[in-house]
Amino acid sequence: MTDTLWAARPIEPAVAGQLRDTDDAGRACVPFTDTEGGAPLRCCLRPSENGERIALVSYAPLRRWAAQTWAKPGAYDEQGPVFIHAEECGGPGAGSGEGYPFARPGALRTLRSYDAEGRIAGGRLLEIPETATEAFDAALTEAFGDPGVVLVHVRAVEYGCFQFEVRRG
Repeated sequence: MTDTLWAARPIEPAVAGQLRDTDDAGRACVPFTDTEGGAPLRCCLRPSENGERIALVSYAPLRRWAAQTWAKPGAYDEQGPVFIHAEECGGPGAGSGEGYPFARPGALRTLRSYDAEGRIAGGRLLEIPETATEAFDAALTEAFGDPGVVLVHVRAVEYGCFQFEVRRG
């Protein structure tokens, strides 16, 4: 794999810790043992393995970013399901800087660009090709080509699930 131009950001460990208690919809976390593997873990940006303890929680990435930056995303604030480890995992491990997470060729992703106020500043559909890293690099370079864009959320089209975030600079 090749190094990426942009860094995919996992859910921060402190935030994952909060979500393991109460998620962004106010629900208690309900861990379970993954019997299949392959769930996209947003805490460490890798697929789960059979037998791991994980949880499906509601996460509001734009709301959490806005709370740190004083942005006011208004109606653009949304929450959705994400998988995390049921216990602290330490985040992305060795080799996580290579390629983009969950970049299976043929998968559909939407890249949503946001301005400093947390409002959508653009978006595009990406069908991941065999050259996934280059395609993501190009799409993110295009998004950040707009000087008003401060962050991009990558989501799965099929379920709308948040995959990862990329921030300017």
